[in-house]
Amino acid sequence: MTDTEIEITADLVRDLLREQHPDLAGLAVREVAGGWGNQMWRLGDELAVRMQRMDPTPELQLKERRWLPVLAPRLPLPVPTPVRFGEPSARFPKHWTVMTWVPGEPLDHGSISRGAHAADTLAGFLRALHVEAPADAPIARDRGAHPRNCTDGFENFLQAVALEDDLAAEVRAVWDDAVAAPAWEGPAVWVHGDLHPANVVVSEGTLSGIVDFGDMFAGDPAWDLAAAWVLLPAGAAARFFDAYARADDAAIRRARGLAAMKCLFLMLMGQNGDRGLPGGKPHWGPVGRAALDRVLKGV
Repeated sequence: MTDTEIEITADLVRDLLREQHPDLAGLAVREVAGGWGNQMWRLGDELAVRMQRMDPTPELQLKERRWLPVLAPRLPLPVPTPVRFGEPSARFPKHWTVMTWVPGEPLDHGSISRGAHAADTLAGFLRALHVEAPADAPIARDRGAHPRNCTDGFENFLQAVALEDDLAAEVRAVWDDAVAAPAWEGPAVWVHGDLHPANVVVSEGTLSGIVDFGDMFAGDPAWDLAAAWVLLPAGAAARFFDAYARADDAAIRRARGLAAMKCLFLMLMGQNGDRGLPGGKPHWGPVGRAALDRVLKGV
């Protein structure tokens, strides 16, 4: 049995806790639906166990362990903060981390009804996050670059999703405008890097928490500003950028193109889910298509 074939069960999680953190082993363990690179288990009412599953290296978890305790105290929304470390063992040869639980419902299973409040909330969160990162902050590998350096990925998504010709031309025009936009010239700031509907939680019709910081890096904030279209309902993007108040025209152009690429990714994951492929998410297709409409309308 290979590492990726190890079945992660409630009993395994409880056994690992008994071995390494016995004071937590008596708490209830419940599986959390979703997850791919890591599998989440609810631990009691206030904690969660993040188990490395498909991620080939522990890099993402170790990054969260290192930097979330630094970032969390100054962020205005709850984020998962590591409280205990689980090390590889004979029973489970990968990393796992006990983190604080962020209450709410993932946006890909919920909705935002208070668009103005959510726009202000997201803007406030990103203003607090997007400060100059230290010299030893992680640098992005497969994201974080200017759109012009991501054209192969965009083309692959566009071809795979196979939009109607007219729609594909509109998407390509948005992308070409992002590619032509000037590059980020400010300092490298902290960037979440993976703001999509499964990585934010909502409650009472608005954003209430941000999760999964495994892709965080220091770089161009446009990668997060794309969330104005990917996460917020129609009509909220303008309010978001007014509240954020730090994005110039070039940043908005880059962000809109990156949002288009993220929407194509969501749609592709939806198609993969419809086909029963590993990692596919059938419910992401409609989410991505609705977000793409917002991108093309610029609202």
